[in-house]
Amino acid sequence: MNEILKVSKITKTFTLSKKQQRLEKTYNNKKVAVSDLSFEVYEGEIYGLLGPNGAGKTTTLRIISTLIKPDQGDVFLNDVSVLNNPTKIRKQIGFLTSELKLEEFFTPNYLFDYFAKLYDLNDNDIKARKTYLFNKFGIEEFKEVKISDLSSGMKQKVSLVISIAHDPKIIIFDEPTNGLDVITAKTVTDFLIELKNLGKTIILSTHIFSLVEKLCDRVGIIIDGKMVYENHLDELANLSSLEDLFFKLYDETRGNIDE
Repeated sequence: MNEILKVSKITKTFTLSKKQQRLEKTYNNKKVAVSDLSFEVYEGEIYGLLGPNGAGKTTTLRIISTLIKPDQGDVFLNDVSVLNNPTKIRKQIGFLTSELKLEEFFTPNYLFDYFAKLYDLNDNDIKARKTYLFNKFGIEEFKEVKISDLSSGMKQKVSLVISIAHDPKIIIFDEPTNGLDVITAKTVTDFLIELKNLGKTIILSTHIFSLVEKLCDRVGIIIDGKMVYENHLDELANLSSLEDLFFKLYDETRGNIDE
């Protein structure tokens, strides 16, 4: 398999407000979200980034997607640096996150056209892509309904199709099934499998073991901003269940910190 994405020794530290310090139960105003993190993703695979809330998964994905810059390290997409050429990277990546808030006054139809044009798609390509995705996710009959009047599940579907309007090579999903009902969640997971069969490369961030086991070719377990384990899913059968392995690593990692 060909390497398509390389995360190389990235570190990111944030300054905490007084309120955040209280929530984190710390007097330290600095938080290391990601620490010297490295991994590779190969063309046509689904790579699972597994970890608890606050482990650094979202920060890592935001760095890959050029939304924030690392303090140290770099990310390369086909040897192109996200630091040196973010515009070129953005055209090849789709990023779906629960933090994406759609303007509630507008309709799915308007928003899709707006974002597609940001990627320089022509009118014919926009129409074809929208028709396919809106029908695929049952958005067509709601395309002229304001976002404010849509259900939470439908809003998530609209966010998804907008994030892949430009048919990107690499698709990054941050907790893609969070807050979805079981029917909508299955639609999304089935679509991920379909995307993989079309040759897309997918990075999936989650804390749900069953989602990783169902979808992913390889998994990287991240705890406290560090990669503590990485392997093919089929290799786990020789070790233990993914859940058992995770909690063993988590207990070991937290134990070392407490010491």
